[in-house]
Amino acid sequence: MSSVTIFYATEGGSYEAVENDTQVREFIFLGFSSLPNRPIFLFVAFLAVYLAIVMGNLMIVILVLVDSCLHSPMYFFLCHLSCLDICISTVVFPKILVNFVLRQNTISYKQCMAQTFFLIGFAGCEPALMAVMAYDRYAAICRPLHYSLLMSKRVCIQLASATYVLGFLDSAVHAALASQLSFCGVNQIPHIFCDVPPLLKIACSDTHVNELTNHITSLFVGLGPFLFIILSYVCILASVLRIRSKGGRRKAFSTCASHVIVVVVCLGNGFLNYNRPSAGYSLEIDTLVSAMFCIVAPMLNPLIYSLRNKEVKGALRKVLKKWTN
Repeated sequence: MSSVTIFYATEGGSYEAVENDTQVREFIFLGFSSLPNRPIFLFVAFLAVYLAIVMGNLMIVILVLVDSCLHSPMYFFLCHLSCLDICISTVVFPKILVNFVLRQNTISYKQCMAQTFFLIGFAGCEPALMAVMAYDRYAAICRPLHYSLLMSKRVCIQLASATYVLGFLDSAVHAALASQLSFCGVNQIPHIFCDVPPLLKIACSDTHVNELTNHITSLFVGLGPFLFIILSYVCILASVLRIRSKGGRRKAFSTCASHVIVVVVCLGNGFLNYNRPSAGYSLEIDTLVSAMFCIVAPMLNPLIYSLRNKEVKGALRKVLKKWTN
């Protein structure tokens, strides 16, 4: 391999040139470059958002664990969804907050690869988990007599485990391919965290395999679960329309409404983040889409389920009453 000149940021913000055959040692995020004089404001804003995401989703997890009324497959999977939202935010937010405190926008090469691996892994689990949640609603509404068999404790654990295996297999493929990219001294990432699309933008080596892999895995990890969810809800809708009582229809629709909203928010943000064109978007648009991906869905999920679900609100009232007495 021929020697290349590598530029990396020093503590003083300057650059050093090193003749070496290795990759860049550090990357510099450009996502907040248009707001260089507001680190305190951004730190407070991102810290507040991160705490809201963690506390909101942690509330769901605690309620499911302590209230026996929520010990059902639907809430078992909801608990896993909340854990995934916490993990996705934790992969991204702490590094952003540290950079605000240190007044720098850098991340080491190894940290960048690790962040990419875990971000794709946790994000890749969510579509599969939502497909499992849709199947749970299908079994409850369309196959009520067989529900306890179709969604037994053993089946629920196997389905939840399968979502993690699928997500991190996808992540391992993307991270392995990303680690083979060459950057030829270019270390400025037009983004606010490490991910495959922004890394492909600055790579100087051939990225066709990475891009093809991204599109193929999107079919299996994103589009596949989405189509399964649509099919499940078509069957659910057909079954609900056969219910004669208005109260029965209303109850069936209410149990599915929260999940449908979460599916639209999560998969819509994921699609925008990973499948938008590689050209034609400004740095500000990329930053906005990335922020929505890490903030909107994780923050809205607990709100949607707690505000629209009577059982969750009832469990919350019982817990608050117990703690205040």
